[in-house]
Amino acid sequence: MAKYIAKSLLQMIPVLLFISLIVFVLVRVTGDPVALMLPETATDEDRAILTKELGLDQPLYRQYALFLANAVRGDFGTSFHYNQSALPLVLERLPASFELAVAAMILAVVIAVPAGIWSAVKRNTFADLFISGISVLGKAMPNFWMGIMLILFFSVIFRMFPVSGRGGIEHLILPALTLGVGLSAQMTRLIRSNMLEILNQDYIRTARSKGIFETIVIGKHALRNGLIPVVTIMSLQFTSLIGGTLITETVFAWPGLGQLLVAAVNTHDMAIVQAAVFVIAIFVMVMNLLTDIIYRLLDPRIKYS
Repeated sequence: MAKYIAKSLLQMIPVLLFISLIVFVLVRVTGDPVALMLPETATDEDRAILTKELGLDQPLYRQYALFLANAVRGDFGTSFHYNQSALPLVLERLPASFELAVAAMILAVVIAVPAGIWSAVKRNTFADLFISGISVLGKAMPNFWMGIMLILFFSVIFRMFPVSGRGGIEHLILPALTLGVGLSAQMTRLIRSNMLEILNQDYIRTARSKGIFETIVIGKHALRNGLIPVVTIMSLQFTSLIGGTLITETVFAWPGLGQLLVAAVNTHDMAIVQAAVFVIAIFVMVMNLLTDIIYRLLDPRIKYS
């Protein structure tokens, strides 16, 4: 396992190099960085000075080499909108997105695991049909609509929770619920289908024939084997929550990475875009590695060579 982890860490290097090349190219095809950073009243002399400072007067391969050398040091440029180094700004917003993603994922797991198990155990009953119907409805509702409805009912009408911002637990409930509902709907359907398949396996029938309590059969034997696909979905969704909760963070004015990225794109602040893309890419790769480790913990039969 240690060799696999070391090999995976080494494989991250060429992936990051490829990502750096993509970011470098995209920054240059989106427009002239000098024109984006300077005001319209800037003179030709100002443009020439900034072009030289940024190294844009050099050949492309030298520009890429300079960009790569700066990226290794964590220097992705200075945000002209905030007049600060881009990477610290991104890292400053990352805990807020992480907090929201963890809360949404916990809420989704708390809802989806018992609902999915109950739906599978009570197959083709009213409970199964009800849970399946709610899951379809929860998956069909867009996040922005869910967020607006939650604000309308729980913030405007009943005044139970704040409308926006980040603070105590009361600020976290509505945005976490907005993201968690859709996640729980998807996970519930996945857990149900996995449990239905596993409950028909021979080893489950053998465990039941030995007189083992049904809760132990479901919880220890069936659920553990059915969690591997769920862990995959959780990993993919969690990484998307870190960098992709743009709409939810905007609706609730949550000061996370998604809101910062939207503002950077709107203002053409490419230094922040570059830093955010690198941070998200590293986070995705680390999450994939952790997912592989969790696979091994759930099922010792899985071997990595």
